[in-house]
Amino acid sequence: MAGFADGSIGVEHTELHVAAAQMNSGADKDQNIASALALIDRAAAGGARMVALPEVWAYLGPDEGNRDSAESIPGSITELLAERARRHDIYIHGGSILETRSGDPGLYNTAFVIAPHGDIIARYSKIHMFDVDLDGVAQYQESATVTPGEEIVLTEIDGIPFGLAICYDLRFPELFRILALRGAQAVVLPAAFTLTTGKDHWETLIRARAIENQYFMIAPAQWGQHPPGNWSYGRSLVVDPWGTVLATASDGVGVAAAIIEPARVSAVRRQVPSLANRRPGAYLWPEEATALAAGRGIV
Repeated sequence: MAGFADGSIGVEHTELHVAAAQMNSGADKDQNIASALALIDRAAAGGARMVALPEVWAYLGPDEGNRDSAESIPGSITELLAERARRHDIYIHGGSILETRSGDPGLYNTAFVIAPHGDIIARYSKIHMFDVDLDGVAQYQESATVTPGEEIVLTEIDGIPFGLAICYDLRFPELFRILALRGAQAVVLPAAFTLTTGKDHWETLIRARAIENQYFMIAPAQWGQHPPGNWSYGRSLVVDPWGTVLATASDGVGVAAAIIEPARVSAVRRQVPSLANRRPGAYLWPEEATALAAGRGIV
């Protein structure tokens, strides 16, 4: 067992065969769905107990098509994935899709997890919006069409505590530390990381989050070109708590699969007890840090 600074206990469970599906989604929703279902079938045939899809896999095209492609959760997409979960007796992490909510004008980038019996057991809406200008190389303004979420979410997959995050969240270590302190032994991070940033930052950041929080990272990603001309980096990853890459998808549509063993989390946290050695009382957090940053023009 692994103890944390907040007094919670991480309980060891059996191993779990996970698969991160790598897609090349576009503006054709039906084609994207067919590709996702085929990858789920392929991963399940390979022995996966949990299959995870990438970010916004059902539609990845021009922003003006976002709302027309969006769905409620539950909805037709979750029903299709629930059928596959029941058929294969697996968990399906539905990556993320653009979600509409009754009575809410917002549009959300939402991840969800479906259990083998077909029920949705967790959902998480992306907290951090990808609003960047890469000095003339590319510009993205996710907040122009998507509303940020507010809730940090954990769930259990075969008894293993999993945290949920999406793409740009990766650059905000506070979220991942909170998930660790709440007991996460793994995090699923569906993504559509840009080619420009992915080649330099993707694997480094995934491994950093795994190392500093001492849990598994499962990161299914988009790959290749998407209309109207954006590029995603791909290289879907499964990384262990030591930062070792267990599986990587090559360029193209495919699957990165690995066995994750929660006992490895306990072992690493025992060997390097950085979570237990935290000193929260010594940190300027959060009010003092916010005030200090404001004084320096950071926020």
